Formats: sequence, C-alpha cells, structure tokens
Amino acid sequence: MTRGTMATSFRARYWHEGIAECQERNEGYVLVTVVNTAGSTPREPGSKMVVTASHSIDTIGGGHLEFDAIARARQYLAKGEACTELHSYPLSSALGQCCGGAVKVLFDVCNVHQQHIAIFGAGHVAKALVPILAQLPVRISWIDSREDLFPSSLPANVKKVVEEAPESEVRHLDENSWLVILTHDHQLDFSITEQALKRPTLPFVGLIGSDTKAKRFVTKLTQRGFDEHALSRLVTPIGDRDIPGKRPIEVAVSISAQLIAMLHSDKSELKGSPKSTNNSQSEASTPLPADGKIRENKVQTFTQCEKRGATSDIE
Repeated sequence: MTRGTMATSFRARYWHEGIAECQERNEGYVLVTVVNTAGSTPREPGSKMVVTASHSIDTIGGGHLEFDAIARARQYLAKGEACTELHSYPLSSALGQCCGGAVKVLFDVCNVHQQHIAIFGAGHVAKALVPILAQLPVRISWIDSREDLFPSSLPANVKKVVEEAPESEVRHLDENSWLVILTHDHQLDFSITEQALKRPTLPFVGLIGSDTKAKRFVTKLTQRGFDEHALSRLVTPIGDRDIPGKRPIEVAVSISAQLIAMLHSDKSELKGSPKSTNNSQSEASTPLPADGKIRENKVQTFTQCEKRGATSDIE
C-alpha cells in the first residue's frame, strides 16, 4: 500500500519565492515577519520567512527563536483558519538564546481555506477531470488500487494514493471533504459510497452512474438502514445536467462545472446537504425518499444521463 505521494520539495530559496510557490501549489503557509527589535537581535526588522506544514523558506535569524517561530506557525496552520498574530520574544536564557535583546514577530496565516476533493478511480474520466480541478484552489487526493494507471507526473496539489482496498481510504478523509466516485467496479463504487454515508461530516458524495445503477444503490442502501438525511448527501448522477455528452472530457467538464459552482457557494450551506448548481441538478440533489424509490419527477433527471453513466463507468 502507498498511502500517498505528491511533490514534497520546494524550489524557492527566498520568502517571496516561497509565497509564489505556495500559491501555485494551493498550499497553506504562514508569512513570519520580524516587525520590531530592541537591543541585540539576530536579524533586523522586515526580515521574513515562509513556513508550511513541512518546509521553511528563508530565515529570521536561526537558533531557538526561529525554531519556536516555525513550531508556532505550524500550530496556527493546523487550526485551518486565516489569522494574524503578534508574538513577543525576549532573547534570554528562557528561549535558549543570550543575545539580550527582544523581538516582535508577526504571523500571517494565508491560503488555508482549500476544499479537499477525494477522487476514487483513475480511469478515463478521472484522467480528464484531475487536470481541470487541479487548476482550482483545492487539494486533491486521487485514489486507486492500480498504480500503473496514474500519470508519471502530477500537479503539485494532487496526492496520489495507491491502496489495494480504496474504500478503506474513506476513514482517512478530512471532515467536509467532497467525494467523486468514478471507479470501474460497481461493487467498489457501492463500498465507497456506503463508507462515505456512514460519516455525516462528508457533505457531498458524488457518484457516476445510470438510472438503473442509482435505483439499485438507493434501494440497497435503504435496506442497510440509511435514512433520508444520509441519502441526501448522495448525488448521482454527478455533474451539471446542462452540459451534454458522454465522452470522458465532456463528463469531466460536467463534473467540474458542478464542483466549481459549489466552490463559489456558501460552504455553510453544504454541510449536511449539497447545494444545487442549477434547476436540473436541484432535482438530482433532492433527498431521496427513505423507501429508496425514485419518484416520477426524478426519473427524467436520472434518465437524461443514463447513457453517460453507462459509458463513463467503463475504462
């Protein structure tokens, strides 16, 4: 099993290059700035460094001051909230430094509001979809059991996860992650869907498929005890119904359009129930009845994409 691989090294040597590279990677970072000094200090006011979850770029003077600043910056990053904090450091024996001066350091936490999208399946649709989504301010986990299907190089914000049992990865997903289920195997699709619906903190479970597949899944999930509230998080067929076509790129554009609309919506509305992207999608996203039956006014919505789902499930 390979839990995940992605670009890990930074090219940047200076703080301003670090900011540019973090923006390119869609990676959260903290800009650490010396804003005031008194007495003898390692660096002058205006000195800066960039800290990410795994790297630090440039320096504010080294030593215990810098070690503590890096640790503090990562604590702010772990909270996942943009903020600005000022901290005072006396450069005394308590910090392990004997300069005798004092430093005030400003911590600016940036670029942390990034939606996580977990894409299951590395077939034709996924290969068309990932390059589109990777251009957005999102983090992507791309999950499949077959390592040879992945491209040799991936965008910086895409993590490849090779797992013999892809459904087991659901438990590792961050809260509020969105799932896009595109595998080649209907039973695997069901296992991933079932595991996702067991976690109420996963607000969007998007599944490729036909009308027949949707009915069968909903019936089976209902029989296994999933209620209307849980099923309301399942969106199938996934994608913007206004975009026709069943070629992989057409399906990928349709899915991208739906996710982009969601990214621009109020995220608070997504918790517990996906927000509709248009009138047609509103029908597809409406919670399904607890008895698992798709009502007459829903059938047309699923039927419109029956051929698309049947084709795009196949690699």
